[in-house]
Amino acid sequence: MTTTLPGALPGGRDEASASGGPRASLRSTARRTVRRTLRGPEHDPPWARPALLGLLACTALLYLWGLGASGWANSFYSAAVQAGATSWKAFFFGSSDAANAITVDKTPGALWPMALAARVFGVGPWSILVPQALMGVATVGTVYATVKRRFPAGAALLAGGVLALTPVATLMFRFNNPDALLVLLLTLGAYGLVRAQEGASTRWLVFAACCVGSGFLAKMLQAFLVVPVFALVYLVAAPGPVRRRLWQLVAAGAALVVSAGWWVAVVALVPASSRPYIGGSQGNSVLELALGYNGLGRLNGDEVGGLGNLDQDAGPLRMFGAVIGGQISWLLPAALVLPAAGLWLTRRAPRTDPVRAALVLWGGWLLLTAVIFSFMRGIFHEYYTVALAPPIAALVGMGAALLWERRRGLAASAALAGVVLVTAVWAYVLLGRTGDWYPGLAPIVLASGVVSAGALLGAGRLPRSPAAGAAVAAVVCGLAGPAAYALETAATPHTGAIVTAGPSTGFGPGGGRGPVNVRRPGGNGAGGRFAGPPPGGMGQGGMPFPGSRPGRGGGMPGGPGGAGGTGGLLNAAKPAAEVTAMLNAGAASYTWVAAAVGSNSASGYQLATGRPVMAVGGFNGTDPAPTLERFQALVAARKIHYFVGGGSMGMMRRAESGSDAAQRIAEWVQRSFTAVTVGGTTLYDLTAPSS
Repeated sequence: MTTTLPGALPGGRDEASASGGPRASLRSTARRTVRRTLRGPEHDPPWARPALLGLLACTALLYLWGLGASGWANSFYSAAVQAGATSWKAFFFGSSDAANAITVDKTPGALWPMALAARVFGVGPWSILVPQALMGVATVGTVYATVKRRFPAGAALLAGGVLALTPVATLMFRFNNPDALLVLLLTLGAYGLVRAQEGASTRWLVFAACCVGSGFLAKMLQAFLVVPVFALVYLVAAPGPVRRRLWQLVAAGAALVVSAGWWVAVVALVPASSRPYIGGSQGNSVLELALGYNGLGRLNGDEVGGLGNLDQDAGPLRMFGAVIGGQISWLLPAALVLPAAGLWLTRRAPRTDPVRAALVLWGGWLLLTAVIFSFMRGIFHEYYTVALAPPIAALVGMGAALLWERRRGLAASAALAGVVLVTAVWAYVLLGRTGDWYPGLAPIVLASGVVSAGALLGAGRLPRSPAAGAAVAAVVCGLAGPAAYALETAATPHTGAIVTAGPSTGFGPGGGRGPVNVRRPGGNGAGGRFAGPPPGGMGQGGMPFPGSRPGRGGGMPGGPGGAGGTGGLLNAAKPAAEVTAMLNAGAASYTWVAAAVGSNSASGYQLATGRPVMAVGGFNGTDPAPTLERFQALVAARKIHYFVGGGSMGMMRRAESGSDAAQRIAEWVQRSFTAVTVGGTTLYDLTAPSS
């Protein structure tokens, strides 16, 4: 009996020998793999996989092109990345400097990918920002994969394209804030939940919980906004008996706690004397940071040590506001109407229907997060809305697919036409807020929207090709506005702590009539710590505050674009060359080459010198770290060489909220040491007391 091995050919020759040996066989296998990669699953249309690869390639191009123009972007986090690339202790704790004086005011998970890249490729804008851009590409791919589980490839491509072209997504995936990793992890969690709901899979449910829990290490409690929605969708829609679903959720809850809490537990077990101070807290506590300054304080505005929030725009229309509207709301009306129509169409489906479960999952994420964002009274920045981009994208793709399949019915075609018309009208309104920025685009979008809506109204009676053409025209019309904003965002450098996407609307950061996260005297508590006109906004009488950069992010005197100065709340300083040389002289003899009030003031000098600079008082200058007594002891031990004056120090006022330790330190330095001005910067030599 003759046994034929897999791949054997008649006459006893196998494929390898018939085609020229093992090397030829490997080449043949590689060609088959490439073909499978390009074609995708057999049930997909032949264009689906090439279109996906094209979408990912275009997304990568949009997010990577000219990335280095933003320099250090948010210098606060760039300085922490530099510290983590130098010291493993700083890496683990998320310290602002390699000497581990104080941490950033977040958990350090979002810093880790950037710090690892900086360790491999060196500290620089590209090594810091490229990981963020790649996270954006991965998020687009994950949204595609999630929608593709139950919807046609066209719906998944539409969802991926909507996400890629959302202006605030383009901004944050080209920036070094924690939001990029948070959004990727939440989207992966949604994918895991969809997989878990399909087959009552404990493994995928635990995966989803671990992703969300890891999101806590990126941006703390914001990651948990989706937890009620995820849990409810699984409990109601997953197959199997209730008892099984309940114990699966208990297991997922345990995974959530472990994945979110392991770092917190380690920090709690390490003695305070052996680790940096926890920035953003008043009691050197991670739990205080998570539940207070970065937790409930963001909801009610009662943030001890924070700067308060004076925008007073909280309310049901906040997501459509003057600045936020252009960041995220282009397709928000569609994302509200389309899933509602989808839920109506699936109202008679079984409890475990995966299509309806997907609609509820993404819709619940969108609604709960949007409601909390709309009514929170604490510090709120426009770029937070990037957390809404994945659900908006997924809901548009899924809802459009459901209605398109039923377009021969008048109700479905009318709903599609209405969504396109509303989207075009809203885009016209948003584009009208940008003044003279491409003024011809708004009427073109509106006119094409009216035509596309009319075509879709009769799409059910059109032949296949004209109907498809009407659908493509509607998609182009809906994406024209956000795409223009996204391209403008990618073409513009962004620096500082508060940035916005797209062109300037004359509102918000740089425009002066939008949200300002600065406490003024008598506002939000007597004696606000920061007085005067809001950084990056407008001063009294409508005069721009020095350093403001409309539509690009706030700045302070001495920020990027000009040497000298000390930086401040919103952006770092760009020290003059003589200042950098002075700080580096004899730097090896000191633990910190300098100290400065506020993390952004310190970060500019740290990034310029490559040496640790102590951020007195943390990000806001309101943390009791170090105390005056501790600072005096470090000075006496010759651990700190210089103290940088001006900047945040010059803006400080005594406040009821937070510590005045930084104020006391600054006053002691002024009394005890002589100031010299070098390159526009005031320095105090702490090794040479004044007489």
